[in-house]
Amino acid sequence: MAELIHGLDSARVRANAEQVRAEIAAACARAGRDPADVELLAAVKYVPLGEVGVLAEAGLALVGENRAQDLVAKAERWGDRLTFDFIGHLQSRKVKQILPYVRWIHSVSSDSTLAQLERHATESTEVLVEVNIAGEEAKSGVAPEDLDAFMERCPCRVVGLMTMPPLADDPEQSRRWFSALRELAHARGLEQLSMGTTQDFAIAVEEGATIVRVGTRLYR
Repeated sequence: MAELIHGLDSARVRANAEQVRAEIAAACARAGRDPADVELLAAVKYVPLGEVGVLAEAGLALVGENRAQDLVAKAERWGDRLTFDFIGHLQSRKVKQILPYVRWIHSVSSDSTLAQLERHATESTEVLVEVNIAGEEAKSGVAPEDLDAFMERCPCRVVGLMTMPPLADDPEQSRRWFSALRELAHARGLEQLSMGTTQDFAIAVEEGATIVRVGTRLYR
């Protein structure tokens, strides 16, 4: 298990974020896109509670947390300076806990989660559906062929899709999966695509990502 990242320096984080944004802009140029259409989300799973504020000092605005308990703690402390999304595997019993603190949940993928959203979501609740785009047995997410029925059962507005492609040494190997997710979203009129992480975000942007989830690249 990775260790928490201590001793964050706002100047270093800002410089790293500027470099990531430059690479996003270059990817947008290659794809004929506007860089303003891509959000940089800082993944904070390994950022300690007391250091999350450094990200705001570094000019970052959007963060994503993988664990419900940590999201609540970080949002309660830093929610006046940062916007929070939930990006990790979501246990349905945690839905009620995180809803007051998040803009979007990126990882809705089970009927038990839909049942909790039915009970606790408000009229303004918006979510992304996680798609198991490559059909990996050990990975969560809705199968592409089940997406329409799942969206019909969702009690709140679906604004987009999220995926994690199969682990690969070459980022180019993720392109086919990002492209496939884009086609699924476009066919359903969904505007948001949460895809791409530290190792492959440029490819994701070329294929239409509107949110890239970058972690350690920002902090080292």
